[in-house]
Amino acid sequence: MESNHEMDQAHQVPDGVDEKTVRALGALSKALETTERARSHLYGFHQLTGTADFELGDAVRLLREAGHDEQADRVECEIVGRNVIPGHWTFQIVEAYNSTYYQPFAAMERDVVDEVGGGRDHLLEALLKTIRRTPHHPDHTATPPS
Repeated sequence: MESNHEMDQAHQVPDGVDEKTVRALGALSKALETTERARSHLYGFHQLTGTADFELGDAVRLLREAGHDEQADRVECEIVGRNVIPGHWTFQIVEAYNSTYYQPFAAMERDVVDEVGGGRDHLLEALLKTIRRTPHHPDHTATPPS
């Protein structure tokens, strides 16, 4: 196989898989990728909220050192360690999202790719790469150097 002329076997559209199916698989994978991005924001929310809580601890200490015990007590009692939604810290939100939405979605995407795409990932992207690259250009090869 000359790498500038055809995609590697793992990314070639299997026999019997039509263009509409390739596009449908691409849309499904794109939706999962968007969910991955949303999930990363959720982890960012989790980490930022946890960091803020520890920073509140520093603020409480500094308020006490500055002689503002009443305000330090209020912040410590009312905000430090507070649930972000009733009954939940952010780790519980992440866990619920993962088990309720992300993991079933990722498993479904895998099942559909296996069932109708021969288990081959990124068929749409590989097709687009084939269409959009310049033949015989050294920086537009179909596959990495062997």
